[in-house]
Amino acid sequence: MQIYNISSKNSAFPDVFRELEKPPKSINILGELPKDTKMVAIVGTRNSTPYGERVAYQLASELAKAGAVIVSGLAIGIDGMAHLGAVEAGGRTIAIVAHGLDKVYPARHRGLARDILAGGGALISEYDVGTPPEPFRFPERNRLIGALADITVVVESAVQGGALITARDALKIGRQVMAVPGNITSQFSVGPNNLIHEGAAPVRSATDVINALGFIAHEATPVPARSPQEAQLLELLGEGTGTTEDLIERSGLSAAQFANIISLMEITGKVRNLGAGQWVRR
Repeated sequence: MQIYNISSKNSAFPDVFRELEKPPKSINILGELPKDTKMVAIVGTRNSTPYGERVAYQLASELAKAGAVIVSGLAIGIDGMAHLGAVEAGGRTIAIVAHGLDKVYPARHRGLARDILAGGGALISEYDVGTPPEPFRFPERNRLIGALADITVVVESAVQGGALITARDALKIGRQVMAVPGNITSQFSVGPNNLIHEGAAPVRSATDVINALGFIAHEATPVPARSPQEAQLLELLGEGTGTTEDLIERSGLSAAQFANIISLMEITGKVRNLGAGQWVRR
């Protein structure tokens, strides 16, 4: 797939970027930039909690099914789970990155980047090929995320997190900002809780964002298994519950394999942890 460059003087350059105080001189794109559709940015900390990851995934999944394009920054944590939720729902998602498009950062998201492109999404950067992902570029790229999206949803963020930069930049150009309330004892809930205190609309479910977009909310559909191992565990659980020990023994998975797979299944809403090693299918 070829990288193509669009100058700010070109009519194909997104008008939303022209509204910025410091608009990019050009943008580089891999994939297809969707037109005439609503976009939602889902952003948050790299140091995400299982709660935040689960929320980011579920919001992205349900919004993608409703027809929205999900925008984020391809970072680990909240960003990655938002992209994954959209991809696994069969929707489109856009990653705006802080480096040249000849590489993927972090490297662990190379597969995710390929899935984004295969699903009709895009990778966007204002930086030339060969530009490394240096720390100062991440706050710079955040303004593009906030500009491209009609609504920015902050899931988890510390008091001065990068997600708040995205939210502030979005507010500067008149975009709507929403936030997911969190545990008041968690440092990564301070950012979104402060936004809500300042007037941002709280997100209780994807329906709140869907309504804000003017879409019609539909009943959520189950998320399919993403691997044979997940399908096996779902079949073993059936309509009842199962213990960690029993599921490991019957599946033939190692304890480490089981822990990795069941954790992602919990995040993506396929199973629920009842405590004391008990699992149930959702």
